[in-house]
Parts: sequence; C-alpha cells; structure tokens
Amino acid sequence: MIRPVLRMGDPRLLQKSAPVKAFGTPELQELLADMRDTMAHLNGAGLAAPQIGVGLRVVIFGVTSNPRYPDIEPVPDTVLINPKLTPLSEEEEEGWEGCLSVPGMRGWVPRFKRLRYSGFDEAGKKFQRDVEGFHARVVQHEVDHLDGVLYPMRIRDMTKFGFNEELFPDRELPPED
Repeated sequence: MIRPVLRMGDPRLLQKSAPVKAFGTPELQELLADMRDTMAHLNGAGLAAPQIGVGLRVVIFGVTSNPRYPDIEPVPDTVLINPKLTPLSEEEEEGWEGCLSVPGMRGWVPRFKRLRYSGFDEAGKKFQRDVEGFHARVVQHEVDHLDGVLYPMRIRDMTKFGFNEELFPDRELPPED
C-alpha cells in the first residue's frame, strides 16, 4: 500500500527511531511492502520508516534506471535494519540531495565518501558492505532519518539550498524528491 510521506516540519521526522527487535513478523513484512510501494510510486532512491510515520530503524534503498537519477551508478535494492555506519576515511564529498520529505527542493550536502554499513536484512541475517560515492550518500541520507536528521540540517552553505526550478532553471527535474 502506498502511504503518505511526512514532510519537513512534522515533529515525527525529528525523533530518534527504536531498534527492530523481532524479524520475520507479519508487521515487519507489511511495513517493508508498504515502504517498497511508496518508494516505487514516488521514484525515490530510498525511504526510511519514519518518513511514513513508523518510528523503527528500517531503511530501504536501491536505484537502477530512475528518471530522477539518470546519470548515477546503480545501487542494489537493499533492506537495512538496525544499521550501523562506519566511515572508512575522513574524506568527504559534497553533492546535491533531495528528499521525499522535502519535496521540490535540493541542497548541497557534505557526506563521507567511503563507508562501511552493517545491519540486518528482512530475515534477520546480519550483513555488511563497503561502499563509496552515490551508494554511500544514499545510505547516509536514509540512516540520518532514523536519528531525526533531515538533509537541510547538514547544509553548510545555504545559498546552495532551494527549489529545483530556481536552482536548475534550464534542467528538467521531477517535482518530487
């Protein structure tokens, strides 16, 4: 089922999420199905449970061919529960980000360039990956939601935050991020 996405200003987006304690439950399966439906409907690169009003440490992400991200490397479809992020260096890179909870806007956000993420899949199996670039950016963005952080809170230069059509007047971008 496609669920409404909370928008910046909703206090639920600023809360720290609780860890998932039970895997393989019908409730978790329903949550993941709803998250997948919602993300696909909005052509998102990722979605965190708090964005649909569920305060659990669950994110999904993945990008193949996506009209919102035509020039990026693919990111495998991933369910990441109770995640832990470990930077692999202090090197950061800045890039444009959008968010389904901040529709129609983009911001220039610093993120760690390389990191290791670990957590559990939907069956409760532990896994980890070392990633970089756009994949690392997506993971950091989604995991921030679990700690009540929205990408505008990370922007260092507010002149690089605005509405898509103002920032990119000659470029066609979809209205929803």
